[in-house]
Parts: sequence; C-alpha cells; structure tokens
Amino acid sequence: MPTATYREFRVVLQLSGFRLVRSKKHETWEKTLPTGEILQVRLSHQMGRDIPRPLFHAMLRQARLSQAEFFALLRQA
Repeated sequence: MPTATYREFRVVLQLSGFRLVRSKKHETWEKTLPTGEILQVRLSHQMGRDIPRPLFHAMLRQARLSQAEFFALLRQA
C-alpha cells in the first residue's frame, strides 16, 4: 500500500478546498462543508518525510478522502 509525504498531503489538501488556518508546532487545515460542518486535519512540518501508514489513513479519514481520491488529486498537481 502506498503512502505519501507531508508535502504531498499539503498539496492534496489545497486542491480539495482546505485552507491553512494555523501553523505553530503543527499545521491545522480546515474545510467548511456545504452543510456547515468543519473538517480539520493536522499536519507535521516534516516536509519531505513519508507519513507513517496508520497516520496517513487517519489523516485521510479526517479529510474525508479515499486513498483513490487522494492519489487522483496528487496526479493533477
């Protein structure tokens, strides 16, 4: 199963409509859905490092993206 780097995850978040709202020890990205619900994803500042597989899947769940959607967006970048 493939995983991604933190830099790649940032790119996909931007492409899927998330915006950076905070950057301290970690970055907080938010997206407001049409229903008014707010999704939040936190990322480490470790740009080029690979995301550990369990954390990658947890972040996909937070962003409400499937692995297929993630890699399709990444190919668009």
